[in-house]
Amino acid sequence: MLKAKKKYTFEPDYAIPPGETLKETIELLGMTQKELSTRTGLSVQSLNKILKGEQPISYETANILELVLNVPASMWNNLEAQYREQLAKVHERKRLKENLEWLKTIPVAELVNRQVIPHLKDPVDQLRAVLSFFGVSSVRAWHQIWDEPAVAARRSACFESCPGTASAWIRQGEIQANAIECADFSKDKFSKAVLEIKKLTVLTPQEFTKKMISLCAEAGVALIFVPEMKKAPWSGATKWLSSKKALILLNLRGKKEDLFWFAFFHEAGHVLHDSKKDLLINNGKKKQEDERELRADEYAAELLIPTKYNERIKKIRSKADLVDFARSLGISPGIVAGRYQHLTGKYSFFNGIKRTFEWSVHD
Repeated sequence: MLKAKKKYTFEPDYAIPPGETLKETIELLGMTQKELSTRTGLSVQSLNKILKGEQPISYETANILELVLNVPASMWNNLEAQYREQLAKVHERKRLKENLEWLKTIPVAELVNRQVIPHLKDPVDQLRAVLSFFGVSSVRAWHQIWDEPAVAARRSACFESCPGTASAWIRQGEIQANAIECADFSKDKFSKAVLEIKKLTVLTPQEFTKKMISLCAEAGVALIFVPEMKKAPWSGATKWLSSKKALILLNLRGKKEDLFWFAFFHEAGHVLHDSKKDLLINNGKKKQEDERELRADEYAAELLIPTKYNERIKKIRSKADLVDFARSLGISPGIVAGRYQHLTGKYSFFNGIKRTFEWSVHD
């Protein structure tokens, strides 16, 4: 079976000014530049600049050339537009070439594998595709958004370990979140939505995922699931896309349901209690130096299972007791099992009760 060959467009690294065509035209007509100057009313100096591409052919000049040379003004206008466009591309490529080293800090291969960006052989074209993915025109602009001191002061410390990978993961979430219609954020509505989502912990991912997304959207929060990046296996992140729309980004780091649900409610805590200027990432570690992360941990833990039940949980001795207790709280037994392990340090106990979540082939 014959296959169509992939076509590649040729992108020259130079630009030909329309003055070259003008020069060829007057030579064919046997006309000198001085005579053209007399016929058009344009100075010899202006014509020289046009011929060299130093001065653009204006719409007025194009109309004059049409009268004198019998060449449509539209052709001169098109040639001028094409020249300026190509000239801008040439200048852009030169500028981008100076920033190719930055590309090494971005997980390009991983983004290509996810079909987030195309694979391009030319390094400059690849850099351009990455900048387009981030929605910026230059590496300098990327730094201003993701890496300037003013930005760094508002984000979690774990971002610093691999900013290129972190920003790539969060950007995927931003793009998907922008496609979700959300009501204007309401703290009251989201607080109520969080309590409703707590009830969903007993369901399967197939049952609770769409309901979670819907409840969050109705309260002004875009809930997005993006697989973890290789060098940034964080549990979740929170970012405000605008004053009226928040993003909660989750992955399946840890895969166990207790970790997944804790991550969601942790991020919900950030949305409800922290500044809209903050970019916060949950790295899943027990010890956090950031007060915002500690506060979010406490919120998630108290919401899932109030600390007043901790002593009772420590005394659980059978699967039946654990399941009954979970039922009384209206949450998944796996969450109770996770709390038991955390409190007692007996991580092999009740491990079989905790369900494992995995990405489906459609994710």
